[in-house]
Amino acid sequence: MEATKTQSSGGSSTDSKLHFLDYWRILRLRKAIILTVFLLVVGTVAVVTHFLTPLYMSTVGVKVEKDTPDIDRFLAAPTQSGFDPYFFNTEFEVLKSRRIIDRVVEKLRLSKVYADRAKVPELSVQQTYDFVYRAVEVKQRRNTSIIEISAYDQDPALAADIANRIEEVYEQERDRERAERHVRGLTTYSNQLVNLDDQVRTAQTNVDQLRLKLRVPDAADNANVVNLNTATMARLEASRTELRTVAASLDQLLAEVTSKKDDELRHFLSVARSTQELTSLITSLNLAKQRQRGMNPDFGPEHPETKRIIGLISEINDQIDQQVKAIVEGVITQVRMNRAATADLEKQYQAAVQKGAEDSQSFAPYAKAKRDLDASLQVRQAMRLQLNQEMINGEIGTKSSVQVIDRALQGLAPVRPNKPLFIAAGAIFGLLLGVGLAFFIEYIDTSVKTIDDVEQSLGSPVLGVIPQNVGALINEGADSPHAEAYRVLRTNILFSRKDPGCRTMTVVSGGAGEGKSTTIFNLATIFAQQGSRVLIVDSDLRRPSLHKILNVSNTIGLTNYLLRQMKLEEVVQTTPQPGLDFLPSGKLPSSSVGILNSVQMKEFVEEVKNRYDFVFFDSPPIMGVSDASILVNEVEMAVLVVQYRKYPQQMTLRAKQMVEKIGGPGRLLGVVLNNINISQDSYYYYYSGYYYDYYSKSEDSKPDGEKKKKSRSGKGGPPPGDGKSAEVNPKY
Repeated sequence: MEATKTQSSGGSSTDSKLHFLDYWRILRLRKAIILTVFLLVVGTVAVVTHFLTPLYMSTVGVKVEKDTPDIDRFLAAPTQSGFDPYFFNTEFEVLKSRRIIDRVVEKLRLSKVYADRAKVPELSVQQTYDFVYRAVEVKQRRNTSIIEISAYDQDPALAADIANRIEEVYEQERDRERAERHVRGLTTYSNQLVNLDDQVRTAQTNVDQLRLKLRVPDAADNANVVNLNTATMARLEASRTELRTVAASLDQLLAEVTSKKDDELRHFLSVARSTQELTSLITSLNLAKQRQRGMNPDFGPEHPETKRIIGLISEINDQIDQQVKAIVEGVITQVRMNRAATADLEKQYQAAVQKGAEDSQSFAPYAKAKRDLDASLQVRQAMRLQLNQEMINGEIGTKSSVQVIDRALQGLAPVRPNKPLFIAAGAIFGLLLGVGLAFFIEYIDTSVKTIDDVEQSLGSPVLGVIPQNVGALINEGADSPHAEAYRVLRTNILFSRKDPGCRTMTVVSGGAGEGKSTTIFNLATIFAQQGSRVLIVDSDLRRPSLHKILNVSNTIGLTNYLLRQMKLEEVVQTTPQPGLDFLPSGKLPSSSVGILNSVQMKEFVEEVKNRYDFVFFDSPPIMGVSDASILVNEVEMAVLVVQYRKYPQQMTLRAKQMVEKIGGPGRLLGVVLNNINISQDSYYYYYSGYYYDYYSKSEDSKPDGEKKKKSRSGKGGPPPGDGKSAEVNPKY
């Protein structure tokens, strides 16, 4: 245990393991509760399931889509409808609505069927609907547009009829609604078409009257024409644009011409405004200059050939200058003409705009009436197309949006209740409930459970751990599997006493039935088996019990000695265990209730201390009886017996405090934890279980003859009598 604690402080992994072991210990200790709750729940579920009425299921699969025509609308683009979850959720509610189920009830006469089953004269419409509503389940088949309608009933034929009738009524309702919508649509379209014809006739009369009144020409007989001079204005606008483009080009050309000098002007005009004559003259000038450069160097300025070439070049330059001047004058003339034409065209355009505005204002009522007429004509045309489409659909018929995929058939075996599932669920629930109840009981149980509880709450060491079902060692013998637990207790007591001369001791307990009488008797037996002279005194004068263990008389004893009626040698009895003497309590007179708190008792304690190595006093419970407190004060050592999982820790703590208050802090040596179930609680195995197993196996391994021989021997043999009177759990 100490190693476990040390490891627990070293890391979290050991803590988790320790906690798991604690849980496992609780489950083992409370396994009876867990098993009882588990069996009760499983048994209850099994019984209830057995008496439930078996139900059969029948399912019809229906493919459901939105209502659409067989062919697409005339002159309309084909449409595709995607998956709509709201549509299916709506249809689920429709299938279980009163409109559908009431008709099914009427067709199958379900009111009478359910009334006969319930053994009542009749059922109301609402009650019958509730029966059918609970018996019908509607869901969508996974990843499809198929709806499954399932009906449950104790009659398989009736379950199939209900499912099929619901599908038939639903399909009839869908067809009826579609037919009613078609009739309503035709009626609405026909009425609207009559109204539109009246509107068109009225609009046409208004247009004709305005045309005559306003003298609208035939060219204006187009409702889209807003300005009757639109064509003229478009032509004038195109001419304006063209003239502006030409004017911009001429202005740029004139600016270039006026800004350049002679040589630059010649070159520019030869490229931008070249004429045949200018090109020819420039070519001749270039040839003349070549000939001048190719003349003989010996020719001087006065040479006839030189004079001729120079004269030719001068003549050509004059002609070029005249040609350039003519071109420049032509450009200036074109600019002036273009500007004049632009101004004239602008006047014509403004006049056309003015005339168009006047015409628009004059013919505006006619144009508005014509637009209204055209709009009415378009609406009437669309309405006629829609009406014709609906009439064609009525003649052809629309495809049914409800199609049966799987017809409901009679079930071969009941589907409810699902007994294996119910029992499995009950088993799981019972197990969880049992485990939860076990932990809850453990939580509210404040009794002593572990050695840690004793050491933490009482602050006292645990001297020994006594297992369950321990009898009197004087009957079981020195080699008893339980003897080692008391030998460990004896050793711890000897080491715990402060003075080696302390020889008197009592064993007390907080409440009745904690096993202190058995503990002190077996402890005295162990001391005697180790060679000590021991006296055990039954000082529980009110309810003595040690004489029952030894199967002797309680007629005379301690009370006779304290009342000076008999001597010590006359009241002390020997036992089958060598070295162990026994002093019964004797009969307590009503006039001597407080005899333990007397001078005679103190003298008795001193006398037996001188005669025996150890003297053990059995006492009543310390809570509520003063005798135990007196004994604690008289003796030199005290041990507190605490029964495992019996009394609250507060009661045990109060008993410990009383012992310390009466006898002082050193009087209480420690605590004995009694009645431990070693086989169920592995926590205590290493305190007593090892020795129990060791001695049990050693005893079992001996031959039968040796066992019988030992049972007939004096050592460890039973006392006179039947040997069955020793109590495993005495009252005190």
